[in-house]
Amino acid sequence: MAKLIGAIIGLMWGGLLGLVLGVFIGHVVGRVLIHVLRGGGQHQIKVQHAFFEATFAVMGHLAKADGRVTTEEIQVARRVMQNMKLGEEATRQAMALFAQGKSADFDLEGVLLDLRRVGGLRHRHLMQIFIEIQVSAGYADGSLGSAERTVLLTLCKGLGFTAADLERIESRVSAEIHGHQVGGGLSLADAYAILNIEETAIDAEVKRAYRRLMNQHHPDKLEAKGLPKEMMKIAEEKTHEIRTAYERVRKERGFK
Repeated sequence: MAKLIGAIIGLMWGGLLGLVLGVFIGHVVGRVLIHVLRGGGQHQIKVQHAFFEATFAVMGHLAKADGRVTTEEIQVARRVMQNMKLGEEATRQAMALFAQGKSADFDLEGVLLDLRRVGGLRHRHLMQIFIEIQVSAGYADGSLGSAERTVLLTLCKGLGFTAADLERIESRVSAEIHGHQVGGGLSLADAYAILNIEETAIDAEVKRAYRRLMNQHHPDKLEAKGLPKEMMKIAEEKTHEIRTAYERVRKERGFK
């Protein structure tokens, strides 16, 4: 196709000589594009593998941070696997990674380094989802202990996030969990927390916060950056939570 396009353009602008030159340039451009596309596909696969392995290994490490792994923490890990609809072999691999993370010699820094090597600092939104998953896992027993928070701070530091970023993520995740636990629909306070804004924010700020969060968690964009397809359900749930929170605030305020 690249050769054909080059030939047509060359013929139009330079006659027979242009045709030959156009075919040559089209051939070169075509090879470059193939190389780029193949490399991009291979890179995405590397990101997916690193993300998958890090997710369950770090989840196991976080569960063991306070010295013991609770039934609730194991259930959270299994629930993530179920949401991902993992096959039998992938489930075994995920559980093995979870067990690996619980071991005393688990190399957390090494895992974070691998994640950074495949583009962690370039794919900030993807890394944010990773931290959100770990924060959710940390809340499995109802609250975040000091040991768990220390691990989460290490994650944030290693992936280019600050303590303030963690605080915002924790506030949003906590509100999402609380919204599920309490009947009668999402409370207004939880809705504002999910959107990471104050109740005093003006309507324009509410809309900006909503657009920003939807952009950060958009499933198609995250998949393009390397989120494993098995984890698309998590991204979809996040966007649903954000949309529900926005609608709660929008209806309360009465704007369109």
